Amino acid sequence: MNRRSVDFALLLLRLILAVVFVVHGSQKLLGWFGGPGIKGFVGYVSSLGMPAAIGYLVILGEFFGGLGLAVGLLTRVAAAGLFVQMLGAVFLIHWKSGFFMNWGGVGGKVEGYEYSLTLLVVALAVLVAGAGAYSLDAKLKGGR
Repeated sequence: MNRRSVDFALLLLRLILAVVFVVHGSQKLLGWFGGPGIKGFVGYVSSLGMPAAIGYLVILGEFFGGLGLAVGLLTRVAAAGLFVQMLGAVFLIHWKSGFFMNWGGVGGKVEGYEYSLTLLVVALAVLVAGAGAYSLDAKLKGGR
């Protein structure tokens, strides 16, 4: 595989991860797309017995980490933060519900961890590989 193909693949990974996290972050930060907004999300996190600060960190990480991934700025930092978030989501929230998502829409049932695990692995791939040539990180380093 040539370097151009790898760089294009990294761009695709970054962009889809960015869209997912910016949209989810927008739900939490701005209440867009039917989301709970800051107060609702921080309240949810607190109801799980976690400090409110975790809720704020998740909101900022998803929204601004997603924006960083979109343009390829501080890509490894953003990917590391999102990897840690998804690690927490898998093991602290979704693990007890099993692997599968709640396709049947069973009320009160938390989704399984398959989706969070997928995001975790994509974030890890970007963390390991970096942003690629089609990024601000590459431009700032004097890359192609």
